[in-house]
Amino acid sequence: MDFALSARAEDVCGRMWDFMREQVFPAEPVYEEWRTARGHDDHGHPPVLEDLKKEARARGLWNLFHHELGEMTNLEYASVAEIMGWSPTIAPEATNCGAPDTGNMETLMLFGTPEQKQRWLDPLLEGEIRSGFAMTEPDVASSDARNIQTSIVRDGDEYVINGRKWWTSGAADERCQIFIVMGKTDPDGSPHRQQSMVLVPRDTPGLEIVRHLPVFGYQDQHGHSELRFTDVRVPVSNILSGEGDGFMIAQARLGPGRIHHCMRAIGMAERALALMVDRTQKRVAFGRPLAEQGTVREAIALSRIEIDQARLYVLKTADLIDKYGAKGARTEISAIKVAAPRVALDVIDRAIQVHGGAGVSNDTVLARFYASARTLRIVDGPDAVHIRGVAKEELARERPFVG
Repeated sequence: MDFALSARAEDVCGRMWDFMREQVFPAEPVYEEWRTARGHDDHGHPPVLEDLKKEARARGLWNLFHHELGEMTNLEYASVAEIMGWSPTIAPEATNCGAPDTGNMETLMLFGTPEQKQRWLDPLLEGEIRSGFAMTEPDVASSDARNIQTSIVRDGDEYVINGRKWWTSGAADERCQIFIVMGKTDPDGSPHRQQSMVLVPRDTPGLEIVRHLPVFGYQDQHGHSELRFTDVRVPVSNILSGEGDGFMIAQARLGPGRIHHCMRAIGMAERALALMVDRTQKRVAFGRPLAEQGTVREAIALSRIEIDQARLYVLKTADLIDKYGAKGARTEISAIKVAAPRVALDVIDRAIQVHGGAGVSNDTVLARFYASARTLRIVDGPDAVHIRGVAKEELARERPFVG
């Protein structure tokens, strides 16, 4: 495996770092001040993001997440996404590479009809609207997609949808104009053919946004919302792929999304380590800088070791996806989905400890990073599900020798 960056990737990474230093990092306090002035329960769109989006497009840093759009392999994109992870609230959206839009755009690219692509994919690619993915439900263990209870019943030329969803990221932002909704069209069919996905516009009668859920007390600008569908009617033409294809679409959609989260998690860990090192070199305790204390040096060293290990695993997985597709890298995708957030969480925790009270305040990014990294251990399948899959593969693996 050769993980050396291509000339194309070197160029994009260089331009991304310039964009981060010159535009994104200076925009972070502007973004926070705007939200603070309006109250963090307000989900309005900070104007600075539109300025950043224009700048990103002008610099050729737009839609890099997809190999056809960004002209980069997954392996190449991994290094770019890591840089975005240094400012995970702003940089992904500024470059139109943020979840859940990337997963929804890839889903539409793979399974959308020409009409669906024109109506929804094109404005998403232009950054004119945003989207939501409504799969998780409050009344069942949604880590097993077979438990989904939302019903999608055909009535002539329409589907009628009834059910509840939550943790639908993006719904609080009025720019979120379309939802991909997963439900059951054939509850008596085989377990993996019961589910389907349909497109539901935001303004469809019967679709109610019930509330916006906080994450460790934070209300993200785009929100994570609970939705209620009561006799929601959409045309039959709004189905993605076909009836019974929901489980297959979910697997195709989640593979790339999981690795993108892991790539950005490495960037979050790197920024936390950078803050830790800076803090230890400037603070004195017990007569000498923190950087000269043995326990602090251990925290720094362990963080470097763990980040580099996780990065290599992410790069290996990206390389496998490039060669064999997400299905051919399913075990590695599950493994890094466990490993990368855990490493990020450990590094961020050490950085918080070094910062003391400042680490749990809003004076640094660390508290929000911690909330985000901890949440990553649940989204796109909790750790337990991925560990279960890795163990299953390991138990079936043939050994060259035992004894």
